[in-house]
Amino acid sequence: MKAVGDHYQLTRGLDDFYDTAFVLRDARTGKPRVVGLDAAAEQLSAYDVVFYGESHRHPGVHLQQQRLFQALVARHPQYILSLEQFERDVQPVVDAYLAGKIGETALKDQGRAWDNYPTSYRPLVEYARARGLPVVAAEAPVWAVVCIGQWGNEILDRFTPQERGWVARDLNPGTGAYRGKYMKFQAGAAAHGGGASQSPEALLKAERSLAGQTARDDTMAESIFLALKAHPGAKVLHLNGNFHSAGFLGTVERLKLRDPGLKIAVIDPLEVADPRAPAFKASDLDNGTLVQLLYPNPPSFVDGEDTSAWVKGLMAKRQSNPCKYSPL
Repeated sequence: MKAVGDHYQLTRGLDDFYDTAFVLRDARTGKPRVVGLDAAAEQLSAYDVVFYGESHRHPGVHLQQQRLFQALVARHPQYILSLEQFERDVQPVVDAYLAGKIGETALKDQGRAWDNYPTSYRPLVEYARARGLPVVAAEAPVWAVVCIGQWGNEILDRFTPQERGWVARDLNPGTGAYRGKYMKFQAGAAAHGGGASQSPEALLKAERSLAGQTARDDTMAESIFLALKAHPGAKVLHLNGNFHSAGFLGTVERLKLRDPGLKIAVIDPLEVADPRAPAFKASDLDNGTLVQLLYPNPPSFVDGEDTSAWVKGLMAKRQSNPCKYSPL
């Protein structure tokens, strides 16, 4: 690795989507250092909870998630696999699958598994199932998040007791760095309901959207917290989109609120600009205990391309999970 201006550059390139490099800040020198998977696992095994932030659908991320899970379990057989990719209300379905009471078709259909489950998450779930390890459906149901995003946390008073249990009991307002990060994201992503408008209606919409986002963070944090209480001596590998854990914010800070004594590590993915000369800024290391350098995904669109059909499809998908409640 060499310093190039305000960047650090690896001395080798990334050959393909499965090629990767883990980088950490050396505790002795303070400088970045590349480590292999075994060395990464050795360091991470000292933590109670490891958050593996995803660049969703990136094959290099999913391959290393599987390899790291195996390496962590080899060092500490009592591990819990916690997943954003299953919602809390389908925990009985996940448990039934792990117990051999239903097959994978039911898991995917009744458990509302993501469409990339077979290629991205099946290996981890099967590894856990073969070893009798718990798998936690950690996320709040999409429709519940939609309700909060439309009407704010007050809408939870309309939920049935069972439905209310699918969202974290204690919801913490989005403040500080995470709030700023989310609002910036919204302002720059019109397809996500954002926009630069500062009208009272737009500001209220943004606040409610943030409430929906933080409800997801709190629910995943509570799911991890409760799993640790149910399995004394266990450790957790939790998978989520990296927005939820980068910079030790989001779900990570909400888990810390529930148990300040937990030792928590974060892996944050970084798609490099040029895979032939992978580079990163020293400040990128602030996003995690380890940063995973990745071969870049191809651009979703090119300049001037018509994206109207994609936006229309995205909005239709969101409307397929409507809130079944409205304020009185």
